[in-house]
Amino acid sequence: MSLTTRCPNCGTAFRVQPAQLAARGGKVRCGKCGHVFDGVHSLVSEGPAQSPAPAPAENEPSPQLGLFEAPKKLPIAGAANEDAPLPGFLDEAPAPPRRFGWALAALLALAALLAQATYHFRTEIAVLAPETRPYLAAACAKIGCQIRLPRKPKQMAIESSDLQAEARGENVLVLNAILRNQAPFAQEYPSLELTLTDERDEAVARRVLSPADYLGGSAPEIIARGIGAGADAVLRVYIDASGVRAIGYRMYLFFP
Repeated sequence: MSLTTRCPNCGTAFRVQPAQLAARGGKVRCGKCGHVFDGVHSLVSEGPAQSPAPAPAENEPSPQLGLFEAPKKLPIAGAANEDAPLPGFLDEAPAPPRRFGWALAALLALAALLAQATYHFRTEIAVLAPETRPYLAAACAKIGCQIRLPRKPKQMAIESSDLQAEARGENVLVLNAILRNQAPFAQEYPSLELTLTDERDEAVARRVLSPADYLGGSAPEIIARGIGAGADAVLRVYIDASGVRAIGYRMYLFFP
Protein backbone atom coordinates (compact mmCIF):
# COMPACT_ATOMS: atom_id res chain seq x y z
CA MET A 1 0.00 0.00 0.00
CA SER A 2 1.44 3.37 -0.99
CA LEU A 3 0.83 6.66 0.83
CA THR A 4 1.19 10.25 -0.25
CA THR A 5 3.16 12.83 1.68
CA ARG A 6 3.57 16.47 0.75
CA CYS A 7 6.61 18.71 1.29
CA PRO A 8 5.46 21.68 3.41
CA ASN A 9 8.15 23.87 1.90
CA CYS A 10 7.51 23.59 -1.85
CA GLY A 11 4.23 21.65 -1.88
CA THR A 12 5.56 18.76 -3.95
CA ALA A 13 3.85 15.43 -3.17
CA PHE A 14 5.46 11.99 -3.25
CA ARG A 15 4.29 8.41 -3.06
CA VAL A 16 5.91 6.48 -0.20
CA GLN A 17 5.60 3.09 1.43
CA PRO A 18 4.91 2.73 5.19
CA ALA A 19 8.18 0.84 5.61
CA GLN A 20 10.06 3.76 4.09
CA LEU A 21 8.50 6.21 6.53
CA ALA A 22 9.37 3.93 9.45
CA ALA A 23 13.03 3.63 8.38
CA ARG A 24 14.07 7.05 9.85
CA GLY A 25 11.22 7.78 12.18
CA GLY A 26 9.27 9.41 9.36
CA LYS A 27 11.98 11.95 8.47
CA VAL A 28 12.38 12.49 4.71
CA ARG A 29 14.12 14.94 2.44
CA CYS A 30 12.25 16.54 -0.45
CA GLY A 31 13.72 15.50 -3.77
CA LYS A 32 12.84 18.87 -5.29
CA CYS A 33 13.86 21.54 -2.78
CA GLY A 34 15.92 19.45 -0.35
CA HIS A 35 13.79 20.42 2.65
CA VAL A 36 13.74 17.87 5.50
CA PHE A 37 10.29 17.25 6.96
CA ASP A 38 8.18 14.74 8.87
CA GLY A 39 6.68 12.52 6.18
CA VAL A 40 4.13 11.01 8.58
CA HIS A 41 2.90 14.37 9.79
CA SER A 42 2.68 15.61 6.19
CA LEU A 43 0.66 12.65 4.87
CA VAL A 44 -2.23 13.68 2.69
CA SER A 45 -5.31 11.69 1.85
CA GLU A 46 -5.82 10.70 -1.75
CA GLY A 47 -9.31 11.50 -2.98
CA PRO A 48 -11.45 9.19 -5.13
CA ALA A 49 -10.12 8.37 -8.51
CA GLN A 50 -10.85 11.10 -11.01
CA SER A 51 -11.47 10.80 -14.67
CA PRO A 52 -8.42 11.38 -16.78
CA ALA A 53 -7.81 15.00 -17.48
CA PRO A 54 -7.56 16.22 -21.07
CA ALA A 55 -4.09 16.40 -22.51
CA PRO A 56 -2.41 19.61 -21.51
CA ALA A 57 -1.65 22.27 -24.06
CA GLU A 58 1.92 23.03 -25.01
CA ASN A 59 3.92 24.71 -22.21
CA GLU A 60 1.12 23.85 -19.75
CA PRO A 61 2.41 21.83 -16.81
CA SER A 62 1.19 18.28 -16.54
CA PRO A 63 -1.23 17.75 -13.63
CA GLN A 64 0.61 14.58 -12.67
CA LEU A 65 3.99 16.27 -12.84
CA GLY A 66 2.60 19.17 -10.86
CA LEU A 67 1.69 16.68 -8.15
CA PHE A 68 4.68 14.34 -8.44
CA GLU A 69 7.55 16.37 -9.84
CA ALA A 70 10.80 14.51 -10.32
CA PRO A 71 13.31 15.24 -7.54
CA LYS A 72 16.65 16.79 -8.37
CA LYS A 73 18.46 13.99 -6.58
CA LEU A 74 18.16 10.34 -7.52
CA PRO A 75 15.57 8.34 -5.52
CA ILE A 76 16.73 5.64 -3.14
CA ALA A 77 17.56 2.38 -4.88
CA GLY A 78 14.95 -0.33 -4.48
CA ALA A 79 12.00 2.01 -4.15
CA ALA A 80 8.73 0.12 -4.35
CA ASN A 81 7.19 2.40 -6.96
CA GLU A 82 9.72 3.34 -9.59
CA ASP A 83 7.16 5.19 -11.72
CA ALA A 84 6.73 7.91 -9.11
CA PRO A 85 9.69 9.89 -7.70
CA LEU A 86 10.33 9.42 -4.00
CA PRO A 87 11.76 11.78 -1.42
CA GLY A 88 15.29 11.09 -0.26
CA PHE A 89 15.40 9.55 3.19
CA LEU A 90 17.81 10.89 5.76
CA ASP A 91 21.01 9.02 6.48
CA GLU A 92 21.58 7.83 10.01
CA ALA A 93 22.33 11.07 11.80
CA PRO A 94 25.36 10.91 14.10
CA ALA A 95 25.05 12.05 17.66
CA PRO A 96 25.53 15.82 17.92
CA PRO A 97 29.16 16.59 18.75
CA ARG A 98 29.79 17.68 22.29
CA ARG A 99 32.00 20.52 21.20
CA PHE A 100 31.16 22.84 24.03
CA GLY A 101 31.97 20.25 26.68
CA TRP A 102 35.27 19.32 25.03
CA ALA A 103 36.19 22.97 24.57
CA LEU A 104 35.46 23.71 28.22
CA ALA A 105 37.48 20.70 29.37
CA ALA A 106 40.39 21.75 27.14
CA LEU A 107 40.31 25.29 28.55
CA LEU A 108 40.28 24.00 32.12
CA ALA A 109 43.18 21.64 31.38
CA LEU A 110 45.14 24.49 29.77
CA ALA A 111 44.47 26.77 32.74
CA ALA A 112 45.65 24.06 35.16
CA LEU A 113 48.79 23.51 33.09
CA LEU A 114 49.57 27.22 33.02
CA ALA A 115 49.03 27.47 36.78
CA GLN A 116 51.42 24.57 37.40
CA ALA A 117 54.04 26.04 35.08
CA THR A 118 53.74 29.45 36.74
CA TYR A 119 54.12 27.89 40.19
CA HIS A 120 57.14 25.79 39.16
CA PHE A 121 58.92 28.58 37.26
CA ARG A 122 57.79 31.49 39.45
CA THR A 123 61.38 32.45 40.25
CA GLU A 124 62.45 32.53 36.60
CA ILE A 125 59.31 34.47 35.65
CA ALA A 126 59.96 37.06 38.35
CA VAL A 127 63.54 37.47 37.08
CA LEU A 128 62.71 37.70 33.38
CA ALA A 129 59.59 39.84 33.92
CA PRO A 130 60.12 41.89 37.11
CA GLU A 131 56.73 43.57 36.68
CA THR A 132 55.08 40.24 37.51
CA ARG A 133 56.78 39.94 40.91
CA PRO A 134 54.04 41.77 42.91
CA TYR A 135 51.36 39.51 41.43
CA LEU A 136 53.41 36.38 42.00
CA ALA A 137 54.17 37.45 45.56
CA ALA A 138 50.47 38.06 46.23
CA ALA A 139 49.59 34.63 44.84
CA CYS A 140 52.32 32.98 46.91
CA ALA A 141 51.04 34.70 50.04
CA LYS A 142 47.73 32.91 49.53
CA ILE A 143 49.11 29.44 48.83
CA GLY A 144 52.15 29.56 51.12
CA CYS A 145 55.07 29.68 48.67
CA GLN A 146 57.98 32.09 48.24
CA ILE A 147 59.51 34.06 45.39
CA ARG A 148 63.17 33.24 45.82
CA LEU A 149 66.18 34.31 43.84
CA PRO A 150 67.43 31.89 41.19
CA ARG A 151 69.74 29.06 42.20
CA LYS A 152 71.95 28.06 39.27
CA PRO A 153 75.09 26.38 40.63
CA LYS A 154 76.60 26.04 37.16
CA GLN A 155 76.57 29.82 36.90
CA MET A 156 78.16 30.33 40.31
CA ALA A 157 81.89 29.82 40.86
CA ILE A 158 84.55 29.97 43.58
CA GLU A 159 86.86 32.47 41.95
CA SER A 160 89.61 32.07 44.56
CA SER A 161 90.09 30.75 48.10
CA ASP A 162 92.75 30.11 50.75
CA LEU A 163 92.81 28.69 54.26
CA GLN A 164 95.35 30.03 56.76
CA ALA A 165 96.03 29.77 60.45
CA GLU A 166 94.96 32.79 62.46
CA ALA A 167 98.03 34.37 64.02
CA ARG A 168 96.13 35.75 67.02
CA GLY A 169 94.71 32.49 68.26
CA GLU A 170 95.59 28.82 68.32
CA ASN A 171 93.51 26.26 66.46
CA VAL A 172 91.72 28.99 64.54
CA LEU A 173 91.69 28.90 60.74
CA VAL A 174 90.72 31.74 58.45
CA LEU A 175 88.97 30.96 55.18
CA ASN A 176 89.14 33.65 52.53
CA ALA A 177 87.12 33.14 49.34
CA ILE A 178 85.62 35.05 46.45
CA LEU A 179 82.34 33.83 44.97
CA ARG A 180 81.39 35.04 41.49
CA ASN A 181 77.90 35.04 40.06
CA GLN A 182 78.37 34.44 36.34
CA ALA A 183 74.65 34.70 35.54
CA PRO A 184 73.03 37.80 33.99
CA PHE A 185 70.68 37.98 36.99
CA ALA A 186 70.99 38.02 40.77
CA GLN A 187 71.30 34.66 42.53
CA GLU A 188 71.04 33.34 46.06
CA TYR A 189 74.14 32.88 48.10
CA PRO A 190 75.15 29.22 47.95
CA SER A 191 76.11 26.92 50.79
CA LEU A 192 79.77 25.91 51.06
CA GLU A 193 81.11 22.52 52.05
CA LEU A 194 84.57 22.81 53.58
CA THR A 195 86.61 19.62 54.09
CA LEU A 196 89.89 19.69 56.03
CA THR A 197 92.45 17.11 54.93
CA ASP A 198 95.66 15.62 56.34
CA GLU A 199 99.01 15.01 54.67
CA ARG A 200 97.52 12.08 52.71
CA ASP A 201 94.68 14.30 51.47
CA GLU A 202 92.19 12.31 53.49
CA ALA A 203 89.30 14.10 55.18
CA VAL A 204 89.73 14.74 58.88
CA ALA A 205 86.85 17.19 59.34
CA ARG A 206 83.98 18.44 57.27
CA ARG A 207 81.60 21.33 57.76
CA VAL A 208 78.80 22.88 55.73
CA LEU A 209 78.66 26.67 55.87
CA SER A 210 75.31 28.27 55.16
CA PRO A 211 75.09 31.89 53.96
CA ALA A 212 74.20 32.92 57.51
CA ASP A 213 77.42 31.25 58.73
CA TYR A 214 79.81 33.06 56.43
CA LEU A 215 78.03 36.42 56.04
CA GLY A 216 77.89 37.37 59.71
CA GLY A 217 75.46 39.63 61.57
CA SER A 218 74.18 41.53 58.54
CA ALA A 219 73.21 38.27 56.85
CA PRO A 220 69.39 38.80 56.52
CA GLU A 221 69.69 41.96 54.41
CA ILE A 222 72.59 40.68 52.32
CA ILE A 223 71.02 37.26 51.81
CA ALA A 224 67.78 38.89 50.66
CA ARG A 225 69.64 40.85 47.94
CA GLY A 226 71.70 37.87 46.82
CA ILE A 227 74.76 38.17 44.61
CA GLY A 228 74.11 40.59 41.77
CA ALA A 229 74.47 39.74 38.11
CA GLY A 230 78.17 39.29 37.30
CA ALA A 231 79.13 40.42 40.83
CA ASP A 232 81.61 38.99 43.32
CA ALA A 233 81.10 38.24 47.00
CA VAL A 234 84.18 38.39 49.23
CA LEU A 235 84.05 36.03 52.22
CA ARG A 236 86.16 35.79 55.37
CA VAL A 237 85.26 33.02 57.80
CA TYR A 238 86.91 32.01 61.08
CA ILE A 239 86.85 28.29 61.83
CA ASP A 240 87.61 26.56 65.11
CA ALA A 241 89.94 23.66 64.28
CA SER A 242 90.59 22.46 67.84
CA GLY A 243 91.72 18.84 67.93
CA VAL A 244 92.10 18.70 64.18
CA ARG A 245 95.46 18.31 62.50
CA ALA A 246 94.85 19.59 59.00
CA ILE A 247 97.29 20.75 56.39
CA GLY A 248 94.94 21.11 53.41
CA TYR A 249 91.31 21.62 52.45
CA ARG A 250 88.75 21.15 49.74
CA MET A 251 85.71 23.32 49.16
CA TYR A 252 82.81 23.36 46.79
CA LEU A 253 79.54 25.28 46.61
CA PHE A 254 76.01 23.97 46.21
CA PHE A 255 72.39 24.91 46.73
CA PRO A 256 70.58 22.63 49.21
